[in-house]
Amino acid sequence: MSISVRPFSLGDADIWDDFCRNAWQATLLHTRRFLSYHGDRFVDQSLIVEEDGRWLGIFPAALSPYESTHIVSHPGVTYGGILHKGELKGQQMVVTMEALNQYYAAQGYTKLTYKAVPTFYHRVPAQDDLYALFRLGAQRSRCDISSTIDLQNRQPASQRRKRSLKKAIKNGVSIVEGNQHLPALWEVLADNLADKHGVKPVHNLADIILLAERFPADILCVCGMVDNVVVAGALLFITATTYHAQYIASSELGYDVSALDAIFEYCIDTAQRDGRRWFDFGISTENAGLILNNGLYCFKSEFGGGGMVHEFFELDLHK
Repeated sequence: MSISVRPFSLGDADIWDDFCRNAWQATLLHTRRFLSYHGDRFVDQSLIVEEDGRWLGIFPAALSPYESTHIVSHPGVTYGGILHKGELKGQQMVVTMEALNQYYAAQGYTKLTYKAVPTFYHRVPAQDDLYALFRLGAQRSRCDISSTIDLQNRQPASQRRKRSLKKAIKNGVSIVEGNQHLPALWEVLADNLADKHGVKPVHNLADIILLAERFPADILCVCGMVDNVVVAGALLFITATTYHAQYIASSELGYDVSALDAIFEYCIDTAQRDGRRWFDFGISTENAGLILNNGLYCFKSEFGGGGMVHEFFELDLHK
């Protein structure tokens, strides 16, 4: 097999997104429709893996906004990785990783950060990339832990979560879904983050409305209401295998009436009925994985899940 890589160009966008539809590990985050919402925030350095002009894989990547000789796959999304449809396995993946290394090194770059796709997004087991990174001497630089429910083997919810669900029902929490509720959810989210952490959401409301319009079947807003007022909610990113809670927020009233318990039971049940394998609450770590918010992690785990990791690797391109 004669594998080569070449830079992505705008003319490749439609083929790229079509490739993502069937790639074993791809999600909406890998598509050009998603990546392009960043506009000019990142200098794209994505590559296409080919054999005699035939696409074997794609590699979303961009220049680090902090270091001019550093490539990240991808700085604008949670995970990147080499995506393929089964043709880059074993030695083929090792050769592909070597080709990426050689290409970026020849362009004068010195370091590659590789954000592996978490396994719960894989339609088919596909961790050949991690083996190839090992072969090339990459070092794991970061590890985050996420709370994830296997919907085919959900563990019993804790007694605390069961009591909180009963409390939400008793207090009349009603569940609504639809992206028309995004402005109300974002107001709750912004107030929550400002009060607790003094920060703003990563995505502003305009960004998230744009993405919801681009992915109407893949981005879903689910909210809990009391007296017709949104008091809590979750924004779900839906993939071929997983319902992922990208954002979770509650007002003080929402906490008082345990609205999140009602919301998550609704979301978990919806994911299961929709034929997905996993429901993922997202990570509970801070400071590049070095700090675990154990209270948050325990809260998420009590819905009947376990821990799964997001792994980051650094590759010295000069080696």
